Amino acid sequence: MATPARPQLSYNAVWRWHFYAGVFCVPFVIWLALTGTIYLWKPQIEAWLDQPYTHLATTGPTASPDAQVAAALRAVPGSTLHKYVLPERPDGAVNILVTKDHQDQRVYVDPRSLAVLSVVSEEQRPMRLIFHLHGELLAGAFGSYLVEIAACWTIVMLLTGLYLWWPRGRSDLAGVVYPRLRGGRRVFWRDLHAVSGIWVSLFALALILTGLPWAKGWGSYLTEIRQLTGTARGPVDWTIGGKPPQAEAMSGEHAGHGGMAMPRAPIVAGELARVIAVVRPLAVAPPVLIAPPMRPDAPWTASSDAANRPLRSTVKIDGRTGTVISREGFAQRHWIDQTIGYGVAGHEGALFGLANQLLGTVTALLLVVLAVSGVVMWWRRRHIGLGAPIALSRPRLGAGLAIAILVLALYLPLFGLTLVAILIAEAAVRRWMPGPALWLGLRASLASR
Repeated sequence: MATPARPQLSYNAVWRWHFYAGVFCVPFVIWLALTGTIYLWKPQIEAWLDQPYTHLATTGPTASPDAQVAAALRAVPGSTLHKYVLPERPDGAVNILVTKDHQDQRVYVDPRSLAVLSVVSEEQRPMRLIFHLHGELLAGAFGSYLVEIAACWTIVMLLTGLYLWWPRGRSDLAGVVYPRLRGGRRVFWRDLHAVSGIWVSLFALALILTGLPWAKGWGSYLTEIRQLTGTARGPVDWTIGGKPPQAEAMSGEHAGHGGMAMPRAPIVAGELARVIAVVRPLAVAPPVLIAPPMRPDAPWTASSDAANRPLRSTVKIDGRTGTVISREGFAQRHWIDQTIGYGVAGHEGALFGLANQLLGTVTALLLVVLAVSGVVMWWRRRHIGLGAPIALSRPRLGAGLAIAILVLALYLPLFGLTLVAILIAEAAVRRWMPGPALWLGLRASLASR
């Protein structure tokens, strides 16, 4: 039998890695696409959920902010004020975050009657649950690592898919940029898979890369690199593995979204109202979270929690005098933080409004089409065992491919670690386990020789 040509060996090897990446990633791709689509529409969903508290029928003078906070603290005995959410509507309930046993509770208070309309744990709010389902599978750090590994191998799946899709010696566009609808089922599913893959790949890669800062492994890896290179400048405003970084939690600036709230200094009567009066004319992007000082001599902090990260800013205010001590906007942050901020905003569908949400939704749906069509192709094609392409030989790695793998492994450490583990396991199975090797396609069956 003649030795297969090197291009055929390379194609077969790429196909195998594409197949194995798909087998592992498909369930995660579908799950992340569906939960991510829900989270893209967070502003509309939360506005709908909060409808009972946005148009209150009560009339009369508005109570002081101190009285509103006191009502919220009475609703959760033993709690302390964590954040006061600056009201955006005169007829809406005031949202006040209070902390008890290191857990935040959101208290909805009627600003006129001081009636407590609802008390909800921040971590149990619907969109917060979707956030944890999407990024951690409700499994904490382990789930975050698992999602990150899936993201790494989804990148491999997309890149190898582009290699397999690349038209070699073809001039027509049918089956390349649009599916052929009259070639039978096999051609239909192949074209649906390939064409949806080429259209979605660029946007899918952008979604994956902009989601990495949240991951436990990659986010911690970036934090370590920045500390070593001296590029860390203050706490970041995104969570890592579902929790703020340690430095961020200790600062108390952004704690409360999955982090541990630090003790606060006693609130001096009238200071919150003075801070609110100073903040309102500053046009800080809503929602604005006003946090009391950590120490009696420390300033109050008013920070924007806008979903569009480039609009965020933080203002430090002396509660005794109403003096603005400092104001830091997005432009003052390190360029790495700015880059990630743009990426996070785009990932969440907040960077350029409704069009961003629609683009993210279409990308997620095309990823589902890509995954489902891949499963259908696998099911129709498989004959022996898992149905993986048979390993023809061990092709040599070209310099370009070797460098690409090394760069990818350095940028995505979990990809490098899992790649080494897979290669070791594959070699062991091929050598000592003939049954599993046949099932995995590492050996050809006697009938196929």
